[in-house]
Amino acid sequence: MRSALLSNREKEVLRLVAEGMSNQAIGEALTISVRTVEAHRSRIMLKLNLASVAELVRYAVRNQLIDP
Repeated sequence: MRSALLSNREKEVLRLVAEGMSNQAIGEALTISVRTVEAHRSRIMLKLNLASVAELVRYAVRNQLIDP
């Protein structure tokens, strides 16, 4: 499974992005900066070979990281 490539924090960010949270809301929830959220998001998309947020959400649903 490709999600094994992700750190625990990246999995957390992936789940929150897929649930529709903004970068700012994710940063506040995880007490990290917006730039750190953006960096995690970029690395997630690179590691999973995803090109859009829609693909990220689809990946999260298919891999049961969030409920459909």
